[in-house]
Amino acid sequence: MNRSIVITRYARALVKYVQESGHGAIVVSEAQVLVRAIHSIPELRRMITAADDVVSPFDKKKLLQSALGNRMSQELSRFLTLLNRNGRMDLVEEILRDYIDLYHRSIGIRKAHLTTVEEPSERLLQRLKALVKQKTGDDVIIEVDVDPSLIGGFVFDIDDYLLDASVKRQLELIREQFIERNRRII
Repeated sequence: MNRSIVITRYARALVKYVQESGHGAIVVSEAQVLVRAIHSIPELRRMITAADDVVSPFDKKKLLQSALGNRMSQELSRFLTLLNRNGRMDLVEEILRDYIDLYHRSIGIRKAHLTTVEEPSERLLQRLKALVKQKTGDDVIIEVDVDPSLIGGFVFDIDDYLLDASVKRQLELIREQFIERNRRII
């Protein structure tokens, strides 16, 4: 079966399960911690995705539980047991990422990404959140990256909409136009 279909099915199942239990916010915060841990600790990722004969499914779950400080909600614990039983622990990071996004959408929260040259002010972030709320009716969580190579301006990405107002992009456009005009001359 297609990997992305499997990931989406498990993520949707977890969303449905936590909505029934009413503990979605708790599981989201745990999932965020686990995703950060798996992403930032290569040894943890390697052990979680290792074959079951190298690291037992029980040990994989214990590793994830220790990343949460040995405190894990019953919902997430049961879900990880299901992944273990079905041999899908190698997909846990992607499933949890998908779950976080799907859960936020289900409660009316969108995820956006803002890239700027320097750390944006809290006032700017609040204005962006208010603008998104006004246009979509949804709240927004804005992840911020600082990238000095933009030279100036910003890149704002939400859902399938990308607004690239960076100086770097403007210079690239000017360069492309210059090259195109010079081709016509020759």
